[in-house]
Amino acid sequence: MVTRNLSKRQIDLEIISEWVEPKSRVLDLGCGRGVLLQNLKSEKSIYGVGVDTDPIKINGCIKRGVNAYQGEIGGILKEFSDKTFDVVICSRTVQELINPANIIFEALRVGRAVMIGFVNHGYWVNRFNMVFKGNRVINDVYPQHWYESSPENPVTINEFELFCKESQIRIQRKVYLSGDWDTKLTFLPNLLSGYALYEIAL
Repeated sequence: MVTRNLSKRQIDLEIISEWVEPKSRVLDLGCGRGVLLQNLKSEKSIYGVGVDTDPIKINGCIKRGVNAYQGEIGGILKEFSDKTFDVVICSRTVQELINPANIIFEALRVGRAVMIGFVNHGYWVNRFNMVFKGNRVINDVYPQHWYESSPENPVTINEFELFCKESQIRIQRKVYLSGDWDTKLTFLPNLLSGYALYEIAL
């Protein structure tokens, strides 16, 4: 199980690394222990800043030599001027935000582009478990039961793309990955994709 988690995380990092241009200014919202920013700094010579609410994870960033702020994402975003960053990354974070729309618009204000990745709750396995078992899925992506996990706003691919359309947000790039988070999909992504990654801009 641990190996699969690491593999899926690595795939996520690889796609983002491909999209980030060398020497970009990058802000990572929900940066964790700074693994992504450390990799981008090493591979793309970026200037990176992370944000996370967990002080233990911020300490991990410091140990990696990653600049990071500890605090609530919305409040910290307000401290940055328009287009301070070339890229704002929100990987596996958006579904845990209290007001995702506000954070997305603020990220689009401070960044020229925003990369958003999330687990697709419209994936057929998730639907099957809810319809036929009456329970949410427990797997290597979501190993915790409801009473052990953080609050969430489950989002599907269809819902996110409708939000972008209604908000006049341009989807510049997108990748749909199957349930193994490795195989790229073009057919019925809302049903067959386990994970989606977007680059958006105004």
